[in-house]
Amino acid sequence: MTLLLAPMEGLLDHTLRDILTRVGGVDRCVSEFIRVSGTLLPERTFLRVVPELRQGGRTRAGVPVRAQLLGSDPNCLAENAARLASLGPDGIDLNFGCPAKIVNRHGGGAALLDDPELISRIVSAVRRAVPAAMPVTAKMRLGHLDDRRAVECAQAIASAGADELVVHARTKADGYRPPAYWERIADIRASVHLPMVANGEIWTVADALRCREVSGCHALMLGRGMVANPGLALAIVAATRCPSSLPRGEQPAFTWVDLRPLVADFWTLVLARADIADRHRAGRLKQWLHQLRRHHPEAEAVYQAVRTVNDPAQITRHLMVAMPLAA
Repeated sequence: MTLLLAPMEGLLDHTLRDILTRVGGVDRCVSEFIRVSGTLLPERTFLRVVPELRQGGRTRAGVPVRAQLLGSDPNCLAENAARLASLGPDGIDLNFGCPAKIVNRHGGGAALLDDPELISRIVSAVRRAVPAAMPVTAKMRLGHLDDRRAVECAQAIASAGADELVVHARTKADGYRPPAYWERIADIRASVHLPMVANGEIWTVADALRCREVSGCHALMLGRGMVANPGLALAIVAATRCPSSLPRGEQPAFTWVDLRPLVADFWTLVLARADIADRHRAGRLKQWLHQLRRHHPEAEAVYQAVRTVNDPAQITRHLMVAMPLAA
């Protein structure tokens, strides 16, 4: 079982990647997308989104990070991929799945799933532009408004030279509404000879095992499930091991007591970021606490304590009271 950590624009960026990969169980991360629209981006743009490039393309816990590009111009994407590759990411990932209206309106993300030929040209151009040893991977949804061209799009990605494909088992029209159609990933696997990763609606160990069974994929990408339960990857790893290999007394569950110092560290990292205005810092913490409430009831009290507070100094004081280990 290989477990990937998905990006979540505005939440699961490099700061939360740092925290979540400290917990363990994650084999690889993908950055949030870097939008390419007609210009060759300066190195500082790549470094802002993927600061792990300054440390060998890995998080501080040593987990490799692939940098994701989003755009619709094959030549421009290729030029930017070449520059990005020179900075040493673990690989280059291409976004064919973003459902955001503003992205789709400009022909990017999931909108590209209506044009498999263009997808092929993008992947091919990027593959030629970066060193042969550097992986070029892609992420797609099942389709834009429907899934009729899912296999065709996956075949376009594979035939153009991609090394791996993540499939989010919903269309753009489905958004993030359950269910995820893992059986459609199995249909794609039957027609495309390419390492494949299943993504979508994996909240629990049971979900992970069921997704693996239905999709046939032995690699999974975790997104919201990992944000809500940072111990999810560890629990999946423990559940998929041979029982006899588990050390006696091992407890794979990741508790609120384990999590409290990481929430404090997350807040410290948010405070240190020059690219986040003071008025937005509290929002970053509240977003994560809101997600944590789904799995950790103890997060509810902390969330309620800071819900109406926006001053960073007051937030810090509230955390020291609500979570003594944060002091």
